[in-house]
Order: sequence, then C-alpha cells, then structure tokens
Amino acid sequence: MPANKPRLRALLLAAGKGTRMRSRLPKVLHPLAGQPMLLHALAAARAAGDEQPTLVIGHEGEQIRAAVGEQAAYVEQTEQLGTGHAVAQARAALQDKADLVLVTSADMPLLEAETLQRLVDAQTQHDGPFTMLTVVQDNPRGFGRILRAAPGGPVQAIIEEAEATSEQLAITELNVGTYCFRADWLWSALDKLSPSEKKGEYYLTDLVAIAVDAGEAVAALVLDDAEQAIGVNTREHLAQAEAALRYRILRGHMLAGVTIQDPATTYIDASVSIGQDTIIKPNTTIEGATVIGDENVIGPNCVIRDSQIGDHCILDGSYIEGARIENHVDVGPFAHLRKGAHLQDHVHIGNYAELKNSVMGPGSKMGHNSYLGDATVGANVNIGAGTITANYDGVNKKPTVIEDGAFIGVDSMLVAPLKIGQGARTGAGAVVTKDVPAYTLVVGMPARAIRKLEGHD
Repeated sequence: MPANKPRLRALLLAAGKGTRMRSRLPKVLHPLAGQPMLLHALAAARAAGDEQPTLVIGHEGEQIRAAVGEQAAYVEQTEQLGTGHAVAQARAALQDKADLVLVTSADMPLLEAETLQRLVDAQTQHDGPFTMLTVVQDNPRGFGRILRAAPGGPVQAIIEEAEATSEQLAITELNVGTYCFRADWLWSALDKLSPSEKKGEYYLTDLVAIAVDAGEAVAALVLDDAEQAIGVNTREHLAQAEAALRYRILRGHMLAGVTIQDPATTYIDASVSIGQDTIIKPNTTIEGATVIGDENVIGPNCVIRDSQIGDHCILDGSYIEGARIENHVDVGPFAHLRKGAHLQDHVHIGNYAELKNSVMGPGSKMGHNSYLGDATVGANVNIGAGTITANYDGVNKKPTVIEDGAFIGVDSMLVAPLKIGQGARTGAGAVVTKDVPAYTLVVGMPARAIRKLEGHD
C-alpha cells in the first residue's frame, strides 16, 4: 500500500434482531438472488476496502458466523444498545489498524462497491471528521431527514422520522446509514454519545451534532441511484430489493452479450456465469453455481441449478440440477437431469426422460419416457422409449454399463448390476437380468440370447 494512502477498514452492522421480518432466521441471512443479503453487502465492502471486513454480530450470531465463515472478522454486541454502541464494540479490533473506517449496514444489500469507494474518496478529500451517504427520494422508507444550512452545504443535523415536524417530514434528502469516518475522530467522539431518552440507546446519527457543535463540517455524498438505498426491514422490502437486484444481474448479462427475451419472467442468481450469444427464453430460472457457455438456447420454462453447460446446447422446458452437459447437446422438453448426470458431446435427451448419476457417451440418444440411474453409457448408443434401469435392490444402488453402439429396444428393463456389450441389442419389452455379450441380440422375459448380429458370428 502506498505510504500516502490511508488505511481503510470496513465495518458492517449485523447485530439487530430484525423483528419486523417476523422470522426465526436472522434478517441479514434472508436470501437475495440466491445468497444471504449479508454476503452482497460484505462483497461490496470488501471490494471497497481491500481488507477483510469486520462484522458486528449479536442476535443469532452463531448462525451468521456459520454462513459467512472466514470472509469476515467478528466483534460481538451482546446488548443491542443502538448503532453507536455497535460501532464502539469494534474499537479494540480496529483502533490501531485504520485511518478511515467505513461503516455500513448488512441490511443494505444493494449498495455497490463503486458507491462505497466514492464515499471513501469523498472523505479523503474532506477536512471534516466524516462523510455520509444520502439519497433524494419521495419514499422515505423510515430514514432520517437531512438538514442543511443551505443547499449543497454541510449537514447540520439528522432528524429521525419519529421526531420530525411536519415541515421536516417534507424533506426528501434522507440518511442512508452509511458513513466514512476519520478513525481518530470516531473513537473519541463515540465516548461523547448520550443514550436516547426513549430507548436508552446510543445512535450513530448523533455524531453529526457532536461534530457541528465542535465547529467541524460533516459532508454528504448524494447517491444518484435511489435503488441502492433500499434497506431491508420487512418482507415487502425484501421483495423490492430482490426485484432491483435481479434486474441488475440480468442487465449485467445483457451488457455482456447474453440475450434475455423476457426479463420479467427470468430469474438468475448472482453466482451464475453465462457466455456470449446465449439466448435465455421466458420463464427460466438459473440458480447456484451454474456455468453456461456460449451460443446456447435455454428455455422456455427451464430450471437449472448447480450445473455446468458447454457451448451450442439447446435446453427446452427441462429441470436440470447438479448436472454436467458438454457441447452440442439437446435436452427436452420435460426432461429431468438429476445430480451426477453427465451428457457428453452431441447427446440427445428427449421428452419425459430422466437421468441420475449416469453418463451418456458422445452421440448417444435417449428419446423419451426412459430412466437411467447409476448407468454408464458409451458412444452412439440408442436408448429406446420406455427403457428403465432397475438400479436399486432396496438396500444398495447397482451399476449398469452399456457399451458403444448398443441398441436398447423400446420398453426394455435393465436389472442391475448389468453389462451390455458393444453393439449388443435388446428386443422390445426385454427384461434383461444377465450380462449381454457384444453383438448379441437378446429378447423376452427374462431375456435370452437368440443370435449373434449379422457380421459378428
């Protein structure tokens, strides 16, 4: 770090009970775009601060530790005595490690790293003790009102909504609850906070009055994107934040070269990666650790979770979870690829087909109404309609191996453990209970070999 660059540490407040959520789950762990809202706030703070952020935890702190792990350092607020008291708990952890302290809230998941960095930059160019983030909007969302002596001048006070006069309630500049403090001033000023008369709590907003009374100027950076100021206190706020964040994600993909035909019915988690010139059709949900390559057509009506998809695939109206799909594969409609399904290049999976923990080799086809479980299928194999692997004996799962070029007739039942040799065939309705030699035709129930295939006598 350059010698003239101030040391910055980010502090996130995550100790509140979130009673208005009416939930057993801590408020900051409610999911947004596939991950706890806290992790969105944490990622932005880390990007702005270049150091491990510190979390102030209290209510259900162990759940928060379990969700966040080593992505943050922790301090505890054992009694919830207000935001000022929460920041004071971090004094011992940060006092000698930072010249600037960025304070924000874990229930502000839409604040972007660039916004936080602008706030830090504003404070480095400001002689006063801190710079705060504000927003101008008609919907106050319960935020405190900003009083200035003159338009664009220093902040004179923050008036909480419950204490504001009718004239003050008409003010549209609001406190977002995010600040960048000069660290030496912050630790000293916290000792000057007094508990509120109503709740006996110590509020960070009272630091404005402490600064103004000392003749120091408090600067404000006005947020130009009001959506970033959506804080989450209720389930309604959660839904509003979800909608804003999801469109932000969709917009990012579209700007990167992905076609999304109907953003209103498309849901993509923040963790998803999608390649250039892929088309996402309506009513599609893509979740978790999913990676999708280039020039695919996804949907309509697909659900994809924790899967890897290559290039030039067509996935139509299917449910895909924990699967790996390589290149030039087409799936569906109405197929179900379950955990461990692996489709290699040029595989075709038709309607109402299901795979679980099974590999389909290059060029193989499974037309429709079939099920493969714990199966390894070679190259250029045809799986006829109605085929199933009987892979579970009530205690253990058993494997089925179908070698290259085999042809499985319609309505075949393959009773595992079983091996069907290269180029072998099963007749329609066969119940195969024993291994089938290469290039052999078996028919009946139980299946029996009737002849070697032509050219393989």
